[in-house]
Amino acid sequence: MDPISERLRARHPQRIDLSLDRMKALCAALGDPQLRLPPVIHVAGTNGKGSTVALIRAIAEAAGLRVHVYTSPHLVRFNERIRLAGTLISDAQLGGILDRIEAVAGPATVFESTTAAAFVAMSETPADLAIIEVGLGGVLDATNVIERPLLGVITPVDLDHAEFLGTSLRGIASEKAGILKPGVRGLVARQSEEAMAAIEVVAQTVQAPLTVMGVDFDAWTERGGLAFQDQERFLDLPAPALAGPHQIANAGLAVAVALELDLPEQAIAEGLQAVRWPARLQRLSAGPYGEAARAAQAELWLDGGHNPHAGRALAVALAERQARAPQPTALIVGMLANKDAGGFFEALRDSDASVFTVPFDGAAAEPEALAAVARGHGLGAQASADVGQALEHALRLGAGRVVICGSLYLAGEVLGASPETWPV
Repeated sequence: MDPISERLRARHPQRIDLSLDRMKALCAALGDPQLRLPPVIHVAGTNGKGSTVALIRAIAEAAGLRVHVYTSPHLVRFNERIRLAGTLISDAQLGGILDRIEAVAGPATVFESTTAAAFVAMSETPADLAIIEVGLGGVLDATNVIERPLLGVITPVDLDHAEFLGTSLRGIASEKAGILKPGVRGLVARQSEEAMAAIEVVAQTVQAPLTVMGVDFDAWTERGGLAFQDQERFLDLPAPALAGPHQIANAGLAVAVALELDLPEQAIAEGLQAVRWPARLQRLSAGPYGEAARAAQAELWLDGGHNPHAGRALAVALAERQARAPQPTALIVGMLANKDAGGFFEALRDSDASVFTVPFDGAAAEPEALAAVARGHGLGAQASADVGQALEHALRLGAGRVVICGSLYLAGEVLGASPETWPV
């Protein structure tokens, strides 16, 4: 664990307690930095938030804007959560801000403290734009003390974090739509009928105008690139650099945001090609795991999706790659014990992949139990002691395509194995 994470865990409660009262009090004690941010794009949703944030950032930076970004969780180092005008916050700056927070804070949670730290840092560093990702939910998420964002963005909504948000898709969508503000335009990804109905109710209640994918704009693959169309224009763009068919929809949403910001088409094209976002179908060739796969002439991929929606996206991406270049496929899977492992494996049951389940540091599902769930959904599965053992076994059995997947915490351990693969 990196020093900043150790400090936060030692000094702040680890619980998740959705409420805005503590956050408002903490911000007030710090002089309300959330009121002094550059124009904010506030991003909520279940899947695709991080990729959409990365795409918007890449396009805005290609247009010459200085961009702050706040995302969670981090993969290797806590500093990844806060990017100031294009650069990860330094240990020294973050440590100093945390000193100030701890001098005034009451019983704030880790996420509340770190969100406040991001607001302080962003308010004190000049920039043209701030992209703020919701941590959990929307209505009561610590980031929702932002009263007047420039835009609200909602990525695809699905079931996740049931222990906090419940198991009603309509209820979860209403919670996510809580970032919508009166008179502030909301840009919404393609949703299920139930989720969209809930978002529309919230938007009407707060009088937030909506621009909706599949209604007001759309994006699709055409001749190897990205076609985008809204009510005013058609854009013939390069495909996003992020792998997987699902990234077409994320890119389409990001392009819609860019057009709301009046960014030029050239910057949109450059940003789509320049975007990077680790652990989302990331091809690994460096570090000990990447080198082992390369030595066996196998592909190695890393993906942090952990719910049924993410499982379906991974299944489609694998099917597309298999259609182009068939290879024996293996999945190395580790998941938190509270996730819907059955739904994840059900989405992948037709992949014909061998499954190796692994533990990781934290509240991970026990590998034997996880393997049993995979077998219950028609996949051949066995437990392994760790990623290294699972990869060795998969390669020895002839896998030509290996995907390490299931949890961002597992992805963080994989990337953290070598400084070569640390996110920057």
